[in-house]
Amino acid sequence: MKRGKNYNSALEKRTDENMTIDEAVTFVKENASAKFDESVEVHIRLNIDPKNGEQAVRGSVVLPNGTGKSVRIGVITEDKADEAKKAGADVVGGVELIEKMKAGDVPDVDVFIATPDMMPKLAPAARVLGPRGLMPSPKTDTVTPDVVSAIESLKKGRANFKNDSTGNVHQVIGKVSFDGEKLIENYNAFIEALQACKNDAHKGQLIANTSICSTMGPAVKIK
Repeated sequence: MKRGKNYNSALEKRTDENMTIDEAVTFVKENASAKFDESVEVHIRLNIDPKNGEQAVRGSVVLPNGTGKSVRIGVITEDKADEAKKAGADVVGGVELIEKMKAGDVPDVDVFIATPDMMPKLAPAARVLGPRGLMPSPKTDTVTPDVVSAIESLKKGRANFKNDSTGNVHQVIGKVSFDGEKLIENYNAFIEALQACKNDAHKGQLIANTSICSTMGPAVKIK
């Protein structure tokens, strides 16, 4: 694959040895060269069989310093609509919104929250929302009667994560413009939340290896 001059220059500076998280964050920040504020991404290979449902990894984490991204939130509710709007939800609706989404008309949001009473009505829309990662779930605290707390948590930096079909987990932990200490705090919070997902179906260490990179930069492995 043909790479740009800046990417290749950064690649030459990268050592083959794994770096500490402090060294890795410094490397990523110093070698980000895009004209925009690149995201800092963590990519983790898990010791799981992604085809084994019992080994699936799914959870959420509140990153202490946020991701640097403004989160668009949709709330599916009937009786909590006013509360959701006042709390800062970008899209709020009930049955009429569900009907639109069943037909494929899905609002531009990053996450949906639903009150428990709406879940039976929302089920037919799962075929549309599921593939987009937007279906509310109790496992990610997006099905709750307390929509205000859920919205506030997401606005502060709560992020949901799950393994993909190849047994990897990917998470944005901030922007290259963040102070290094803030990125490290976010990284440690994410790793702690990920490790907490380990269950009896997981044998040995849950994490096989970890790497970090900016959006346009080369990845470095972390010790």
